[in-house]
Amino acid sequence: MNRRLVPTTERARLTALYGGLLLLAGCVLVGVIYVFVQYGLDNRIGSAFTGAVPGGPASPRPVVSPPGPLVPSAQAGKYAETQVVQVVAATTLNRLLTVSGIALAAFAVLSLVLAWWMAGRVLRPVAVITATARKLSGENLHQRIGLAGPPGELKQLADTFDEMLGRIEQLVGAQRRFAANAAHELRTPLAVQRAAAEIGLVDPDPERIRWIRDELIQVADSSEHLIESLLLLAASDQGLEHREPVALDKTMAAVAEEHREAAREQGIAVTTALEPLTAEGDPVLLTHLIRNLIGNALRYNHRDGTLHLALVAADRTLRVTNTGPVVPPDAVADLFEPFRRLNERRHAPGEGAGLGLALVASIARAHGGRATAQANPGGGLTVRVRFP
Repeated sequence: MNRRLVPTTERARLTALYGGLLLLAGCVLVGVIYVFVQYGLDNRIGSAFTGAVPGGPASPRPVVSPPGPLVPSAQAGKYAETQVVQVVAATTLNRLLTVSGIALAAFAVLSLVLAWWMAGRVLRPVAVITATARKLSGENLHQRIGLAGPPGELKQLADTFDEMLGRIEQLVGAQRRFAANAAHELRTPLAVQRAAAEIGLVDPDPERIRWIRDELIQVADSSEHLIESLLLLAASDQGLEHREPVALDKTMAAVAEEHREAAREQGIAVTTALEPLTAEGDPVLLTHLIRNLIGNALRYNHRDGTLHLALVAADRTLRVTNTGPVVPPDAVADLFEPFRRLNERRHAPGEGAGLGLALVASIARAHGGRATAQANPGGGLTVRVRFP
């Protein structure tokens, strides 16, 4: 088949399809009419002819001939009558075919024009979606198609595309903020290390050198912890490579035991209510999730406070409740963003990088769950992680 004769656009293909279907329907209609007209046409024309011609077989005869074989004159009349009927029937059918062919040709042209117009109307939303997609870039992800029209498949496609753009805009914005914050967080310890090294070289006092050494080690540990958290966040965002049953109650009890001494030093009372609960997932990531929750609950707490750990098997929920500073309800959702804190970072010893709850949310998503938080009326937070 010649490639130049094959339609290359969806509009041309739809036009060929619609036009071909309409033309086929017209041909079938003409054929049906022809068959029905042809059927019995000779008998109807013969009846009409003998009734209209005087002296024909249907006319009264003055003389009744005795029965017997037809005479030659009667045979000639019958033959002439048959010939006339056949000529009239053939002429009628030919006229019918001629008129039908002309009408079908006009119908074919009209059907192609209507099919082209109709295909353009149907594909107009697709053209709008294509034009919008071509204009999109990282700078104008706020644009939307906003297709107006009655509900339908293409309207649903445009709305779905708009929703996808909204999610992409949020993800790109989050990645940009993450990159900017990560660069800022990594730049600060490097600046501290540089300043400490310069001060140590200027003043070679042994005590100052010892202090600078301790400062450099502390900053290096903080930077190492930050880099490990960033790598863990990136790994959890990529999803799970394998899954296995994880006993959350045993894991949570073990992690709580790890923090028992730190809680005792702060005077924080730790209580547990752990029901047996198993989740399918990565045991390492789930351990990090629980460790971050307990570590945050201890870090952002006050002396002689409380920390309650709970596992509810009925709704497959992990819950961590702690006392601490009052958290504004409108600031709770932002705490799950990377590098978001309730207060500005002071780079004090033991201060977190602001990735704890972001890691919790990312690991929960990787396991098909969802992490939420609620500000407690007397201070502190209640963080819930619900597993599927």
